Amino acid sequence: MTKASEAASLLPLLLEQERTLQFDSFDLGDAWIVGSRLVELGTARRHPITVSITFGEQRVFHGALPGSSADNDGWLENKFRVIRRFANSSFAVGTRFRAGSRDFATDSNLDPRTHAAHGGAFPLRVRGSLIGVVGVSELAQRDDHDLVVEVLTWHLEHR
Repeated sequence: MTKASEAASLLPLLLEQERTLQFDSFDLGDAWIVGSRLVELGTARRHPITVSITFGEQRVFHGALPGSSADNDGWLENKFRVIRRFANSSFAVGTRFRAGSRDFATDSNLDPRTHAAHGGAFPLRVRGSLIGVVGVSELAQRDDHDLVVEVLTWHLEHR
């Protein structure tokens, strides 16, 4: 199976995650719960991650675990810009480019120093509207993405 065909088969799953992981409301309390849960799991699993949640341009949660660095903050900002631009998870955007045998860094017409279509940033939607972004940085991109999806799924089920 080629990288393009692997990406093409993965893309529907990623888009379905975005469709189902939406909320009727999501406020500062929810951001604290989700961010804290990401930090809790990262700590328990010994992941050297940085976690960030924004509402629009306001950072409403930020946590950094041992082994992470300021580079992770930069990666998160670059992933968040991709969501703001394309309204899909950073992993879905990168996967869409790979499915079309294209490279995001060269084919998106966006500066790769400021935009990263790597896994780990996920849109926060309330009744379909994009209100923010939650992200993790430092693991392999699929692992970053899966951790965020795991916690958003948990939060949706336990509200």
